[in-house]
Amino acid sequence: MRLNKSEVFAMNIQGKTALVTGASRGIGRAIALELAKQGVKRLVLVARDRQRLAAVATEIENLGVEVAILALDLTQLVDVNVAIARAWRTYGPVHILVNCAGVAHQTPFLNAKLPKMQEELAINLMGLYTITRLLAKRMAAQRQGIIINVSSLMGKVAAPTMATYSATKFAILGFTQALRGELAPYNIRVIALLPSLTDTDMVRGLQLFRWVMPMTPEQVAKALVTGLQKDSPEILVGWQSHLAVWCSRIAPWLMEKVLKMAAPLSRTGALPPVVPSHH
Repeated sequence: MRLNKSEVFAMNIQGKTALVTGASRGIGRAIALELAKQGVKRLVLVARDRQRLAAVATEIENLGVEVAILALDLTQLVDVNVAIARAWRTYGPVHILVNCAGVAHQTPFLNAKLPKMQEELAINLMGLYTITRLLAKRMAAQRQGIIINVSSLMGKVAAPTMATYSATKFAILGFTQALRGELAPYNIRVIALLPSLTDTDMVRGLQLFRWVMPMTPEQVAKALVTGLQKDSPEILVGWQSHLAVWCSRIAPWLMEKVLKMAAPLSRTGALPPVVPSHH
């Protein structure tokens, strides 16, 4: 009997343990729930907010999947080292890593505050690097693993008012591409997930870009599963993402013009006032 792709995927993740960062809300939560529905044996949920993690854990336990929660700040290197070593000993090997933790601060670059920029770099990039390094070494030793790095459409097409966020998401794609080649001999797949604007807590505090229709976190999670079944190295989510990337390749000047018109800055027709820096 020949199995279809979804059946093969379900067999491949049955009995496996997945660790999801940023799992307390938004895309991370949706991915954790989707992996539970797809048949993983155990989920290790990582985020800073223990209460929110506990609520997600209850949802997943109701699906019959084992859950462990790690309330961690990924910028605290020693804490992350200790927690991952302990989790590996307690719950066994992690087979799937989903790096979803991230923050976004929207502001004109000339008015950007250094602490906000540093937070984006620390969580989006260094936090991802730290936990990936710890788990990739262990995955390499067991000659098995899947690493999914959540970038963004803004990792392909940068946008005004989101300079630092875009920089981190571009960097994640470069990091993912480099690791894909390095870790392939160890039977580790390294994949980039690129959602477009998604309706999450993080996004609700931002001024939206014109003409962009937000997706739901559940749509992003389902697109990830579909991409994993197809063995895609990069998973673009939604037709708007495919159109934007295609346009950026074929007519980058046009894409830049559209982004400039779509950005919140263009709505007033005037330049934002520049706040002098006192650093």
